[in-house]
Amino acid sequence: KNAIDQHTHNCNSNNKALNMVRTALEEMCKDGAFTRKDAAWRDWISREAGAKFAPEKNRYHLFVAYACPWAHRTLMVRALKGLEDVISATVVHPTWQNTKPGVAEDNHSGWVFGNPGSKNLVNTIGLGGPFPAAYPDNEPDPITGSNNIREVYEKAEDKDGKYSVPILWDTKLKTIVSNESSEIIRMFNSEFTEFAAYPDLDLYPGDERGKIEAANKWIYPNINNGVYRCGFATSQEAYDAAIDDLTKSFDRVDSILQSQRFITAGDKMTLADVRLFVTLLRFDEVYVVYFKTNTRSVTHTPAILNYCREIYQMTGVKDTVNMEQIKAHYYTSHPTLNHFSIIPRGADFERLLQQPHNRENL
Repeated sequence: KNAIDQHTHNCNSNNKALNMVRTALEEMCKDGAFTRKDAAWRDWISREAGAKFAPEKNRYHLFVAYACPWAHRTLMVRALKGLEDVISATVVHPTWQNTKPGVAEDNHSGWVFGNPGSKNLVNTIGLGGPFPAAYPDNEPDPITGSNNIREVYEKAEDKDGKYSVPILWDTKLKTIVSNESSEIIRMFNSEFTEFAAYPDLDLYPGDERGKIEAANKWIYPNINNGVYRCGFATSQEAYDAAIDDLTKSFDRVDSILQSQRFITAGDKMTLADVRLFVTLLRFDEVYVVYFKTNTRSVTHTPAILNYCREIYQMTGVKDTVNMEQIKAHYYTSHPTLNHFSIIPRGADFERLLQQPHNRENL
């Protein structure tokens, strides 16, 4: 294992909080470093004969948040493959709320379903907003009738205690298939080809998998999770280590994209690009401000900005981007980081993504 993986292992083995109801903010080490625990639900949809979870139209449902980069991966691949009419989805409200209201000894906060027509919301300590009870596309749970994502997990008899999105739900067996986004996007890429509007698109081709996984090994800890390591750090030492890793890897991405169109396969987009894009999309509007990743900026890095433009302008991708809800979640859901839940106005980064790119010249 690399140093980050080993640190995570050593921390998790001694962190009692990882075995109880929690949010990501509680997955911390004694040295102030944030260490995300692996997803707990890891079943697989397969076309193999006799598979417990077989690919079928209208059998599976996604519970997602527009705000969450891990959930955004699944919406992107669903759109790129043309699976919107095959796998349904519900988008939760961006502002975390108490998941056991009225239970004094339970202060867990997390994703809740939109409730159009009900009273406006504030943050979990009664400040901020008021925020609408439902932003566009935030709807009540049509599958399990739950009030929040925690209840969905409880209906599947979850024992892990971290109630995250995305959730890939099986409506036939009434349980969770997976909450691991990196595996859900591989299932969407390969297991629903017969139902896909774009069956020939392969985002995880066999001859590129080695390069894709090699890229994931440094992009995930240093960029995807690296921004969280910066933002959730509770010691200067932990932050300094995280921002150093992030800055070096950001520059590495920039160097690669100056000479080739996509991160691993030259002129072919892969799942590695999906995983990278969702973090870069949020970088300037959220992470630079909220997570203190201000050593670099996508806006001021031409190769990365044009790379983001190309992906944003691909068929279906723009429709998966909701910057209003992205910002609403981050800036209103963690009162320990933003007490009054003030949402910065920003410079309208999404407008930059709508401008022409020059990536076809590479």
